Amino acid sequence: MNKQEKNKKVEELTTLLNENKNFYLADTSTITGIKINELRRICYEKKVNMSVVKNTLLRKAMEKSSNAAAFAPLYDTLIGNTAILYSSQPSDPARVMKQFRTEDYKKPVLKGAFIEESVYLGDDSLEVLSALKTKNELIADVIALLQSPAKTVIGALQSGGNKLSGIVKTLSEREEK
Repeated sequence: MNKQEKNKKVEELTTLLNENKNFYLADTSTITGIKINELRRICYEKKVNMSVVKNTLLRKAMEKSSNAAAFAPLYDTLIGNTAILYSSQPSDPARVMKQFRTEDYKKPVLKGAFIEESVYLGDDSLEVLSALKTKNELIADVIALLQSPAKTVIGALQSGGNKLSGIVKTLSEREEK
C-alpha cells in the first residue's frame, strides 16, 4: 500500500468515524476463513457493517476525526487484528458478536466500543451493550407505560358502570314486585 492509498484509507475511516456515533472494535484473530464468512453473513442479515482495518490507519483516522479526544481511551486497544463493526442501532453489533459465539468458541472478542460519546473497554462490556434497547423498543416501552394508567382507569370505570347498572336494575325489579 503506497502513501496515497494509505491517505485515502485514513480519509475514508475518518469519514466513517464522523458519520457513525456507534462502532465496535473486535479481535477477529484466529477465526478461520469459513467462520469469518459466517460472521459476515450474520452481519449482513442484521444490517451491521464489518471491515478489518489496520491499527495505525485507524488510529490516524481517530486522531483526525471530530471526536478525537473521546477516542483516546480506545488507542490502547489497537493491537493485533482489529475489525470495526458499526450499525445505525447501537446494540446490533454486540448482539451479532454474542450470537456468533458458542460455548467452545469465544471469538470475536470485544476490544472496545464507542456508543453515543461513551467508551466501553473490554469484553466484559459485551453483555451490557447487547442489552441496550433500540430507539423503537424504548418508544414502545414509553407508550406501554403511558397507556397502563389509562387502561386501569377505563377498566375501573367500565366495571363500576356494570355494577351500578346491575344495582339499578335489581332495585327497579324490586319496586315492580
